[in-house]
Amino acid sequence: MRKKILVIGIMGVLTMSGMIGVIEAKKNDGITIQDGILTYSAGHYLEGELLTVGYDIFGYNYQAHLFKGYYCNAYLGGYGFPPYEGDDDAYYQRLVNEGFAENLLEAELLMSRIRYWAYRDIQLLMKWNDAWLSNRDRDGDGLLDRHYGYDSYIGSGAWLTNHMWGTYELDGKTCPWNYFVKIVAVPEDAKLIEGYWYTAEGSEIGPEIWGAFAIIQEIDNDPCMGYHVIEYLSPTSAGLGYYK
Repeated sequence: MRKKILVIGIMGVLTMSGMIGVIEAKKNDGITIQDGILTYSAGHYLEGELLTVGYDIFGYNYQAHLFKGYYCNAYLGGYGFPPYEGDDDAYYQRLVNEGFAENLLEAELLMSRIRYWAYRDIQLLMKWNDAWLSNRDRDGDGLLDRHYGYDSYIGSGAWLTNHMWGTYELDGKTCPWNYFVKIVAVPEDAKLIEGYWYTAEGSEIGPEIWGAFAIIQEIDNDPCMGYHVIEYLSPTSAGLGYYK
């Protein structure tokens, strides 16, 4: 289940750049967040508001290449919903107060249809580099750049890490767990063979994910189940920034 959550989490990051307003580039090194021009676009809960340095109310810090917060908040803003703050009843009431639903039952039903709502008790920390999602717009399309200078992520050197943690109940005991993964864009000369990416020399990079990326490290911890497992470690390198 946690691996499935991981995949959803990373895809959520991939869609976030579509929430940034469109403007024209004004200088050679691009438009920065500090310039006070880039905004959240139509459809986002923060539609029309300026991107700012530091964490927004959902947990994104675009300047620092970070997200930290409730798992569902990586997506709720893009769907047009307010951020979740840890109290289900209070959130349903907020949805009613802000006109998303007529009553609490309707609000609960509405959120039950949002796939990521089921994982709202999970904490998520994401980190990425500038090639994954930049903190500026250099090409003038009004979006925070992705794989700037490259036609796609392949060969760009982009990377992302996800760290998730939470608890579950087992035999009357609260059990903590955590999961960590590193994902990198593969080099331009990499080869995909039976679901795994390999270097041009034939060294295994890691399992393929989303076509242009490979998993290079996975770690799963669950003390109640009695394991600390390195589920995957690239035999070539688990170093971020190694592959380009």
